[in-house]
Amino acid sequence: MFVDDIGILHPHNNEKIMQIHDNRLIAECTSYDFKEMLERKKVKSWLKSVSAFANTDGGSLFYGVNDEGEVVGLENPQADADFISEMIKARLDPVPEVQLIPMEYEGRTLLEVKVKAGVLTPYYYYQDGTRTAFVRVGNESVECNAQQLLSLVLKGTHMTWDSLPTQVDAHKHSFIILANTFREQTHQEWNDKHLESFGLVTSDGKLTNAGLLFVDNCTVFQSRIFCTRWTGLYKDDAISSVEHRANLVLLLKYGMDFIKNYTMSGWVKMPNYRLNLPDYSDRAIFEGLVNHLIHRDYTVMGGEVHIDIYDDRVELVSPGAMLDGTQIQDRDIYNVPSIRRNPVIADMFTQLDYMEKRGSGLRKMRELTEKLPNFLPGKEPRYKTEASSFFTTFYNLNWGENGRIPVEEVADRVNSTLKKCPVNEESSEKKFGENGKSSEKKFGENGKSSVKTFGDSQKSSVEKFGDSSLSSETRFGNNSESSETRFGKVANENKSVGKTAQKIIDLVISDPSISAEAMAYRIGVSSRAVEKQIAKLRSMGILTREGATFGGYWRIIVKP
Repeated sequence: MFVDDIGILHPHNNEKIMQIHDNRLIAECTSYDFKEMLERKKVKSWLKSVSAFANTDGGSLFYGVNDEGEVVGLENPQADADFISEMIKARLDPVPEVQLIPMEYEGRTLLEVKVKAGVLTPYYYYQDGTRTAFVRVGNESVECNAQQLLSLVLKGTHMTWDSLPTQVDAHKHSFIILANTFREQTHQEWNDKHLESFGLVTSDGKLTNAGLLFVDNCTVFQSRIFCTRWTGLYKDDAISSVEHRANLVLLLKYGMDFIKNYTMSGWVKMPNYRLNLPDYSDRAIFEGLVNHLIHRDYTVMGGEVHIDIYDDRVELVSPGAMLDGTQIQDRDIYNVPSIRRNPVIADMFTQLDYMEKRGSGLRKMRELTEKLPNFLPGKEPRYKTEASSFFTTFYNLNWGENGRIPVEEVADRVNSTLKKCPVNEESSEKKFGENGKSSEKKFGENGKSSVKTFGDSQKSSVEKFGDSSLSSETRFGNNSESSETRFGKVANENKSVGKTAQKIIDLVISDPSISAEAMAYRIGVSSRAVEKQIAKLRSMGILTREGATFGGYWRIIVKP
């Protein structure tokens, strides 16, 4: 829609979307370009911005404003508006929805070209028989690469890559791993009819792209993760590096196993229970890895998810930036709408109870980390996007400027009244590779290996996320007899809360969002027994619930 008849928008007009202070324009829209004058001979210089805005999240060009935001005005805004309208109709295909909005400030007239986000993408700039589509990256309009163009085509046809059918017959493949995982996670029976209802198989028996990513013998080249534990704080020498190519369910398991093998967890003795002080929130990292597997751009053939572990942080990197072209580091993560690049994959992970439907992953990662007793402000997860990549960084809560923080210091920070435990020489603070059966072993080398058949109910490192039946003593490769020897034995001066209550505390530290029902299942007791223990912990001032019954969090109170 074009508004060709020029009128004057006064400051009180509700359609005005910017402010002017000290003769400078301050735009409130997240995407905009300033143009001092209209380039009539170099129309591509500004039409590419119109194409880019239409192909991403919309935006505005302001004519009569220089690069510094100073309002200089236009000599003939009506003629400029007519020319802009004519060029958009002649050089862009399809023609995007545009409004031409003039406004006056202190006798100077400027013109806003407001471009609405398009639904018929891609919007091409056309000249001399060549069609070029542009997208917005940061504050620039750049030419689409092959993957971006494919994404725009899918968007314009209201389809996504993961929903596209293939020519592969579904009956030639099995979904045993997916079926076993579904049973374990939901406690419901699997039915092969789910394959079609979940979008993995078409009505005529063909696999979709999403289906290819969940079959047992997944051969999709880009369905890979690279896992590396680096020495120190930079990419120098690697302690361990492995590559996994498998279906998405196994990739999630392999990735989490690698992270658990190469991160640590200390603990301190409270008066009547043990308080774990992990380097990272298990559930937050789980949410992060799920997020990267779901939202990555699978059209990038040479791309994969990277897990890089350093002494002071864990970084997750995947191909594919924000769909709307914005940069996540410039956004408020509490107000980022859920836009799914791969809705079929996302729905499948939701069905497996690996994520919530409401798309609150970024916020949840931060909140889960903040619930840990050893959390410090400034250690929140950080998110960053570049032209074609998304980064999530988790910071080691037990690492300071001078290296790993002694457990006594962490204990003093958590609660100055905590009983101090001397550090045992065989403690988990030892560096990778120093224990006889250390976590430096490559993925899958241990007898109770993380590469057991998925769905095996034996007590291995591939047990469901959050399972504490083996307890935190075995999670990170620590082979001491028990957690009582990690930082020294302490006399039991107070009556312990009991085994079941201690397991509840461990589960809450691992996943503050865990439900009481899930606690009962993972501990192996009745829901009534768990409710009884929760009531006891709450009455003792050890455990509390924050937020709603659904969507809230448990918190261990270290200073009751």
